[in-house]
Amino acid sequence: MSVLSKETTVVGVLLGGMSPERPISLKSGHAVSAALARRGWRAVEIDVGPDLPAQLVAQGVTVCWLALHGILGEDGCVQGMCEVMRLPYTGSGVLGSAVAMDKVATKRALRGLGIPLCADTVWRQGDPFPEDVTFPVMAKTPEGGSTLGIRKCHDAAELEAALLYCGEFAPEVLLEQFVAGDEITVAVLDGEPLPVVSIVPHTEFFDFEAKYQKGKTTYVAPAPIPESVSTAAQRSARLAYETLHLSGVARADFIVDAAGTPWFLEINTLPGMTETSLSPMAAGVVGMTFDDLVERLLLGARLHVQVQA
Repeated sequence: MSVLSKETTVVGVLLGGMSPERPISLKSGHAVSAALARRGWRAVEIDVGPDLPAQLVAQGVTVCWLALHGILGEDGCVQGMCEVMRLPYTGSGVLGSAVAMDKVATKRALRGLGIPLCADTVWRQGDPFPEDVTFPVMAKTPEGGSTLGIRKCHDAAELEAALLYCGEFAPEVLLEQFVAGDEITVAVLDGEPLPVVSIVPHTEFFDFEAKYQKGKTTYVAPAPIPESVSTAAQRSARLAYETLHLSGVARADFIVDAAGTPWFLEINTLPGMTETSLSPMAAGVVGMTFDDLVERLLLGARLHVQVQA
């Protein structure tokens, strides 16, 4: 963990980036930068591009607050660059970031641990059309985020269209058995699960529009669900966090079926970070303000790879 001083620390808030989730990252980064300024930290916003190392040097950055989402930001790439430059950074290390970013790799890593996982198969471009599929099925780009690269398919025609759509993002598609139920999410902060948040979209599916357009979704924290369901989801979220060697804050998403089983969907290592985002919402239930959370994550910034002197 870093020892930081407000007098000498220059916090580089890394935002924007080159993924389709850039607009969401810009919102997170601006909110983080404002929170750090309110707490008296010197923060500079760095829009991530190919010249990132040069920008960090020119701005005199001494620690990085990662407000990035998606590829080339959440997948271990920027984390690896920070390790090489010996700049402490918020969030998870290279390995945890890379594995958690890939939904297929995540599910394979969590097999056999008692975490309920939806049945799935992987279709790759060039494979025959998947015939042995039970509808409805979810077609997902393994590294997609913010519900980009994901489709719900009710029949073969919709699946064919979904494979073409998802193929624009990646050469393989995760086909995951659809589970009907209620969506919840569990943020884990420094290894401890926060209260469960309930997600109630006003449409059939929690898609990009439902997630980011005001009034399209209702969020309730803490979630109005049985304690046994909350406990089970929190246990699975903590176990995923520990198994993937994550750090800082990460957010696991679940579907709770009619029997009360929380089915694990994915875990996000750099979840949205605005004052109305889900992880800050969960932190607020235990009395932690948005500024508290942002500063706590900063103070936990570190390098994950130790180099022999």
